[in-house]
Amino acid sequence: MAIRKEATAEEQEVQIEAWLEELTLDEKVFMCSGHGFLAHRGDEGRRYCEILYPIGAGNERLGIPHLLFNDGPRGIAKGNSTCFPVPMARGASFDVDLERRVGDAIGRELRAHGGNLFGGVCINLLRHPAWGRAQETYGEDPFLLGEMGAALTRGVQHHNVVATPKHFAANSMENARFHVDVSVDERALREVYLPHFKRCIDAGAGAVMSAYNKLNGSYCGHNPELLTAILKEEWGFDGFVYSDFILGCRSADAFGAGLDVEAPDTIRFGEKLAEQIRAGDISEERLDDGVRRVLRILLRVASAVDPETYGPEAIACAEHVALAREAAEKSIVLLQNDGILPLEGGSPSRLLVLGALAETENIGDHGSSHVYPPHVVTPLAGLRAGAPEGFEIVHDVGEDLERVRELAIAADGVLVVAGYTHADEGEYIPGEPPDAPSGGTPSIGGDRLDLTLGETQEALIRAAAGANPKTIVAVMAGSAVVLEAWREEVAAILLLWYPGMEG
Repeated sequence: MAIRKEATAEEQEVQIEAWLEELTLDEKVFMCSGHGFLAHRGDEGRRYCEILYPIGAGNERLGIPHLLFNDGPRGIAKGNSTCFPVPMARGASFDVDLERRVGDAIGRELRAHGGNLFGGVCINLLRHPAWGRAQETYGEDPFLLGEMGAALTRGVQHHNVVATPKHFAANSMENARFHVDVSVDERALREVYLPHFKRCIDAGAGAVMSAYNKLNGSYCGHNPELLTAILKEEWGFDGFVYSDFILGCRSADAFGAGLDVEAPDTIRFGEKLAEQIRAGDISEERLDDGVRRVLRILLRVASAVDPETYGPEAIACAEHVALAREAAEKSIVLLQNDGILPLEGGSPSRLLVLGALAETENIGDHGSSHVYPPHVVTPLAGLRAGAPEGFEIVHDVGEDLERVRELAIAADGVLVVAGYTHADEGEYIPGEPPDAPSGGTPSIGGDRLDLTLGETQEALIRAAAGANPKTIVAVMAGSAVVLEAWREEVAAILLLWYPGMEG
């Protein structure tokens, strides 16, 4: 049965009820899980989101398609898509319209890849200053999170893609995220941790992803107060809730609490959920409610007329690359400037660039937000491409501090590129021990244990600044950085927040 374009909301609801009359219990339960993720990840050499993951809906007998998922906050994780600056960078621009345009480009690229469920509206409130995943959100202010998240939602959904605010709620640390219990009183929850999610719901978000952590004693994916009482009943959310991957759903009981879909695969729902429904532990009315919510959002995007066609030429196109560069430029924060910036008029004419990060492709975390753009411009390459004729740029990684001092004395100015990479901070994904059947895989990402740049990079900054008073430091990072130990020794400081550097 083909889904009719331009069907009204009333006509869509009639279609949903007709489907519910025809679907068997097992077919309904099938619609409440993802499918194929574990089989795909088990294939050697497969990377996360290399394919579109079916999450929710899907019935071949009745011609009901799946919702097809892809991440993430800085661009589509599939193929070679445009990599935008991380949300922390875009949040530093305070430019809501820019964020809407970024969402528009991301939505267009997801449709060009064939998907329609976007998991990348990350609006968690930054509370842990060294949170490894801080780069994926916009900051620590609920109003900023709400406005930027709503803008990204509107931009993405313009292309009939379902946007997903996440992780609902009170998620702001990595290494303990699977078991930490966040205790929040009612006022703080309402005034600090929930308003930005409500703002995205009001902007039309069709789905919400629950969080791994507990909130006031109950895992967020099993929390009826959060998922049912507040989100669905009080806020009137008519879309569906799906779990954060694998451990966001601990048992079939989560469905009774308000979790509509287990993502990304059928592990704890499936037959276990069907058994609970047959036993009367979870009502059939609740099952119909969950399926109805998924089908409602599916029809909402599938019945709408597309504003354009979506061919592969949209992926990492010149327009989107230019937008990524605009976002990178607007996200850079000039934290300190003692009269040295901007560099212009041939002064300096010889710039020394220091640090391994200057020639490293460093566009952010390698967890679920990892994007694989067709090309990346490093800071050093960008400087050389933009330098006027006669402007000499010399680079040194900075391992020999005596050589650094000699080069700094001979230069008219110095730029130290310092900071972190995915090896220092990012989404925490636990690995396996060396004796595991797979041969063991190391954990990646996690929260930082130190807010400084570390002894090696701070020594490099001091050596450069001691030899040349015209020293600029550009810090590439995704979370808090303590600069006070060397701040007064340098002329200028720029915060880059993993700016993307594509194009």
